[in-house]
Amino acid sequence: EKLSSIKDTDWNDFLQRVCSLLDSTEKNTGAARSKLSLLHYLCTVAVHQEIASRLINSQLFSVLIQQLRAATNWDIRAKVARVIGLLALHTSELGENASVSEAITFLTEIIRENFRNSKLKQCLLPALGELLYLIAREEEKREHPRECWVVPSAAYTVLMRCLREGVRLFPC
Repeated sequence: EKLSSIKDTDWNDFLQRVCSLLDSTEKNTGAARSKLSLLHYLCTVAVHQEIASRLINSQLFSVLIQQLRAATNWDIRAKVARVIGLLALHTSELGENASVSEAITFLTEIIRENFRNSKLKQCLLPALGELLYLIAREEEKREHPRECWVVPSAAYTVLMRCLREGVRLFPC
């Protein structure tokens, strides 16, 4: 509630701090713990519709995608995927400039590269599914749908292959 009522300047300061903490390149266990704590916090606030919409349409979403790509710690990657999935689930409005296509592409690549790792798929597939559903929901809302967000056919192929093989989709 407090976060949704802050002014734009304070919101921008908040986003800058969160992005800089996530972007930190420190490799020690304290830094990893701090990132995980911040990601837990983002999971908590991402369930609020207004906050989720503001976060998914901000630079934070791009930073989350970078973390998904750059993190060597799989706990961090799994939690980033969880935040992305929660943002996609709870957002009420997706801006045309939101980088959801990039997130879908990268999630698809990670799943494809680690296809035999069922635990990893259980963490990443919900986020991929939520992003696909978000795009479908947003395009359905528009009077004149156009392709704002490109979904690679590989995303559907990977998703269907996982479903055929019976991957259980429990969140991490």
